[in-house]
Amino acid sequence: MDVTGARWRKSTRSGNNGGSCVEVADNLGGVVLVRDSKDRDGGNLAFGPAQWRGFVDLAKRIGPVG
Repeated sequence: MDVTGARWRKSTRSGNNGGSCVEVADNLGGVVLVRDSKDRDGGNLAFGPAQWRGFVDLAKRIGPVG
């Protein structure tokens, strides 16, 4: 999958300490990409928009972990 046009944004829940950060690119149409901001060249996960919305909705209901 060509991800050269992906516009990555850091999760609003990520801290400013450089640790546990997630970046999301949802501008490619039909796919949402997720990667670890500490290892940007380490690959990414791809989700369909409906699956991503389901994950985000569930995460909001569960709340912070840890």
